[in-house]
Amino acid sequence: MLTESLAVGATDQPLIEKTIGDVFDDTVARWPDRGAIVSRHEGLRYTYRDLQREVNRLASALLELGLVPGDRVGVWSHNNVAWLLTQLATAKTGLILVTINPAYRVTELEYALNKSGCKMLVTMRQFKTSNYLDILLELAPELRDGIGGELHAAKLPHLRHVMWTDGVGQELDERQAWVDQSRAVRFSRLLASGNEDDPRVQELARTLRATDPINIQFTSGTTGFPKGATLTHRNILNNGFFVGEQMKLTHEDKLCVPVPLYHCFGMVMGNLACISHGSTIVYPNDGFDPLTVLQAIEEEGCTALHGVPTMFAAELDHPRFKEYDLSTLRTGIMAGAPCPIELMKRAVNEMHLSEITIAYGMTETSPVSCQSTTDAPLDKRVSSVGTVHPHIEIKIIDPATGSVLPAGETGELCTRGYSVMRGYWGDEAKTQEVLDRDGWMHTGDLGVINPDGYVNIVGRIKDLIIRGGENISPFEIEEFLCRHPMISSAQVVGVPDEKYGEALCAWLILKPGSALSADEVRDFCKGQIAHYKVPKYIRIVTEFPMTVTGKIQKFKIREDMQKVLGLTEQATA
Repeated sequence: MLTESLAVGATDQPLIEKTIGDVFDDTVARWPDRGAIVSRHEGLRYTYRDLQREVNRLASALLELGLVPGDRVGVWSHNNVAWLLTQLATAKTGLILVTINPAYRVTELEYALNKSGCKMLVTMRQFKTSNYLDILLELAPELRDGIGGELHAAKLPHLRHVMWTDGVGQELDERQAWVDQSRAVRFSRLLASGNEDDPRVQELARTLRATDPINIQFTSGTTGFPKGATLTHRNILNNGFFVGEQMKLTHEDKLCVPVPLYHCFGMVMGNLACISHGSTIVYPNDGFDPLTVLQAIEEEGCTALHGVPTMFAAELDHPRFKEYDLSTLRTGIMAGAPCPIELMKRAVNEMHLSEITIAYGMTETSPVSCQSTTDAPLDKRVSSVGTVHPHIEIKIIDPATGSVLPAGETGELCTRGYSVMRGYWGDEAKTQEVLDRDGWMHTGDLGVINPDGYVNIVGRIKDLIIRGGENISPFEIEEFLCRHPMISSAQVVGVPDEKYGEALCAWLILKPGSALSADEVRDFCKGQIAHYKVPKYIRIVTEFPMTVTGKIQKFKIREDMQKVLGLTEQATA
């Protein structure tokens, strides 16, 4: 039993000190004919040997473009095989994968590409009503300047190559005839240009190290624009492996991955957890659709399922839920947002997820720091985020003094170990704000470690808003809203929401003589910031609640809106 709020993970199983590419090749050697990936919406199925062949072809093609280790390659796309190929091929060639949220629009895309210095971008053509090539054309009209060849765009000075995934559902329409006469290249053409036996790929692999940076994940903090958490092979490969170990994954398992790959949830807890265990990855669709998840589980015989709480709720509440046989399910992870206790119980009882786990972490820690085990008592699994992960330390400190608190007391959760990021890309000052000299990552989350070692997250010190698993910076949205010529000042808070956990609420002070409706504010946001960042509630006010020293009291804004809207906090684990 713990007497103080300090817990250390087991170290009996050693860390993997290899690169992602080497571990992938090891898996192929062990299970070459096992299923590696099933992408149902694309109609694609690869064994591990098939996947290796395509990865090596793409790796060769990337080298042929002149890309060298350390160059950044962005992926701006929903889930598909091209995404997975790019993840593995960049790892094999020492390129740094930059994951870009497909909900990003003009302003955010420009920021992410330029902040990370992306030399190449892989994008899908469209998703629903979003046309990615047209959005990119707004930023880089120079795409039209000739066929193929390097791009030189004034607004995107680092970007040289644009590839678009031309698979199922990505065919060009008449209006986009310009694309095949532009510098944007079909992904299939890029892949075809590679040589699966290119000796350069193996030669380069021998020069790579597990501690090399391999991924930049953009994450919103409490202030400013998204920051690029820089992660290494060692960071994310080990985290994916130990996540799989906690789930007891084997080469016999099939994991349904409806969560997006641009988050660590999909690319680490999904892709890398499977690849390190020889399990089969199943993509039910490019974007989340509860019906296709249910269909995939039954038809593919999935044994595991990932999702944020809203996804599990949508699946359980789907009108056709009872039509599907989900009896093959065993395990999975519910994470990304506070997990309601009743929802966890329904997942166990109605979806056959007897060994489902809850995980807690953040992008900066690769992401998982705590996770429940499959054999933990049910009451512990549904009411906590489990215990500390292997090779990781966590502590709960007094935010004011930094001292470790007694077990059972609430304070700021800090974590240390192999999983902690190298830092924020190109932002040493922001890195030093969260990483101390002793290597502890200060999460800004309020947590409790009980004497039995189980961890609960009870709140956030930061103002970060979590909507359906998406981390949202209020400051970023406030800055954007203040670009409107009629808005003088903006304050954004999160308020309780039954579906997403939190919804965005904006209080706005207008410039003298101005008049603005809520719909006009939303119209201003559309196409410029991601849809999930557009405030659900908008209120025009003449002043904000403040302290005597002039500090805005966001908690009073939140309390006032809860009363006005009749909202109550959601009971969560």
